[in-house]
Amino acid sequence: MIPLAILGLGAGEIALLFLVILLVFGASKLPSIGSGLGKGLKNFKKAVRGDEEEEDDESSKKRNEEHKEIK
Repeated sequence: MIPLAILGLGAGEIALLFLVILLVFGASKLPSIGSGLGKGLKNFKKAVRGDEEEEDDESSKKRNEEHKEIK
């Protein structure tokens, strides 16, 4: 998570930001927006992990092929 000090946001700015979001989207939409963002982040993390696993599989295949060529 990004520390708020890096972004330069204090408690007052966060409260104001939340208030603006509440006014724009309304109280009834906030849970669905939060849920959608959470699911999106979860899918993004899965995709990143999947790409890393595929790269590991490809590199192990290359090593196996190189090992077979040496024999």
